[in-house]
Amino acid sequence: MTTKISQEEMAQQRGFMEKVAEINSKGSPPVAHVHTFGCQQNVSDGEKIKGMLAQMGYGFSDTPDGADIVIFNTCAVRENAEDRVFGNLGALKHEKRRNPDMIIGVCGCMVQQEHITRKIKQSFPHVDLVFGTNSLHMLPQLLYEQLTERKRKFFIPEGDGVIAEGVPVRRESRLKVSVPIMYGCNNFCSYCIVPYVRGRERSRELLDIVSEVKRAISDGAREILLLGQNVNSYGKELGTSFSELLREINAIDGEFRICYMSSHPKDFTRELIDTIAECEKVTRHFHLPVQSGSDRILKLMNRRYGREDYFGIIDYIREKVPDAALTSDIIVGFPGETYEDFCETLSLVERVKFDSLYTFIYSPRKGTKAAEMPDPVSADEKGKWFRELLEVQGRIGENAYNRYVGRTFRVLCEGDGRTQSSLLTGKTPQDVIVDFEGDRSLIGQFVNVKIEKAFNWALIGKIIN
Repeated sequence: MTTKISQEEMAQQRGFMEKVAEINSKGSPPVAHVHTFGCQQNVSDGEKIKGMLAQMGYGFSDTPDGADIVIFNTCAVRENAEDRVFGNLGALKHEKRRNPDMIIGVCGCMVQQEHITRKIKQSFPHVDLVFGTNSLHMLPQLLYEQLTERKRKFFIPEGDGVIAEGVPVRRESRLKVSVPIMYGCNNFCSYCIVPYVRGRERSRELLDIVSEVKRAISDGAREILLLGQNVNSYGKELGTSFSELLREINAIDGEFRICYMSSHPKDFTRELIDTIAECEKVTRHFHLPVQSGSDRILKLMNRRYGREDYFGIIDYIREKVPDAALTSDIIVGFPGETYEDFCETLSLVERVKFDSLYTFIYSPRKGTKAAEMPDPVSADEKGKWFRELLEVQGRIGENAYNRYVGRTFRVLCEGDGRTQSSLLTGKTPQDVIVDFEGDRSLIGQFVNVKIEKAFNWALIGKIIN
């Protein structure tokens, strides 16, 4: 059952913020270093951590050197992310010796796994504070207790997750703003640890989201990224839908763009496609992770759609949004996958003709069903398949952006160019990078750009009146 944190509980946390701020006011201003690993949802959580720390009197440093508090906000999706965290924690041992009063904290998805928390407790005694995804809003209380008691604390409450409104945010960018609309996941794809570390799906109230978007736009935001593990299933428990939310946000006054991530094909309905087609502020980029082109493997992955279902979605998108850009995720070498299964993936890629792909060789995650499945194919063989997929997609994607040459797009000017630092950069409504000449005073504004040249990963254009 989802728990919405009460206003009284949030007021209590604000009280702890004031207490910590009072402690910090008695000496030189303390410095915090917050390092976020992983997905955009984690980045959003990191902005909340920094927001709370800022209200408690902390300044910020890009490095842990000399910091009074270091917090690692962690990711559990892939093993290499966990290894990086452990490496960084090990390196802090020497810093802790030089500065015994430094507080070292670890939070996020990684510590929701019991074996990880146990390893931190046993192998990293210099870590002071460990707290999970469901207790992020309690950082003020946990930090106050750490400052006053100086005892190691591991706070990982069980439950399906919470929603805490009113947590202060220190945004990384005023121009491009991330707004979580839901948390957790109900899909239980057999390779994925997210439902176990993020809890069950729970949606924020529509009015709370719309109010946050309005505030962000009035503060200068020109791109709103709506976040969820599966945004397409937003609002089911509230009697609303992602389509309704998109229409509400699209109706807000002002010139801005609406993006969203992540999407699951099983919930990408025709109604949602119709909504996107009709909402002029919503991006024309469809990122729909297919993961495999084999029905047998999709069933083992517990994806709950087949290749023909996927083709139906793609065909309807192309009918309703002819200028759409299509991208996807693919896992190569899932346990039990044969070369024949892999060839089904290649045929799907040939049929859809994605603009680009995010490709991965399967990586087992402890605690998932896939990690217990027989996996007889060697790493070398999977590597060969992976290179074959890259070759096929490289051929398809090589000329994908040529279709934009000669066309004019409304582009948000975001900053320095990607192809040359002397240029400016932005993205088309299809989320394609485009560089162009212009004065830096244009950053934060929308401009009309005519595309003159295409690479396989970016466009070059010219501002026109």
